[in-house]
Amino acid sequence: MKNLTKRLAAPLALALATGGLAACSQDPGTPGVTDESGVDGTLADAIGGAAGMTTVGSALDDSGLDSVFDGPGAYTIFAPNDAAFEALGDDTKTLTGEDQRPILVAILRDHVVPGAVTPEGINQAIKDAGGTVKMRTLGEGSISFSDGPDGLLITGPDGAKATLAGEAIAASNGVLVPIDGVLASAPATQ
Repeated sequence: MKNLTKRLAAPLALALATGGLAACSQDPGTPGVTDESGVDGTLADAIGGAAGMTTVGSALDDSGLDSVFDGPGAYTIFAPNDAAFEALGDDTKTLTGEDQRPILVAILRDHVVPGAVTPEGINQAIKDAGGTVKMRTLGEGSISFSDGPDGLLITGPDGAKATLAGEAIAASNGVLVPIDGVLASAPATQ
């Protein structure tokens, strides 16, 4: 299982460190992409200090990926809060067990996009596009954003839906956006 952790963590760390995937349908400098260089604290600090982010924080810490979010690259994590993981019921136990951390990390890749993107910027992009906006994730899938009955609606690669679960937190190298759902299911085991 430790080899699986290393196999999943290394590609994510490399993708995060190099910004190897396209962030979204927007170019830097357009609405929704922010320059947070003057903000104190990194994205890792924001995740570690945010209420209700224990599961996400633990997964990143245990895998060693928290150090990537301490680096210079800018990323946005649409982070499921603890209640989102608890809502999975029995599946939560399989995702939060120590031996299941690699699966949780693989799921989290579909919650991270390169660049610092704010909910306000996403809403502006939806308005400008006249509808749905898609962004490429580090899991090589896409998440889409649209207007929902309760505000911004986020749809994951497998159709799972979530909404905002609190204020976004800007950091010096990215944005933490708490959401109320898990956007990706566990990958098939081999």
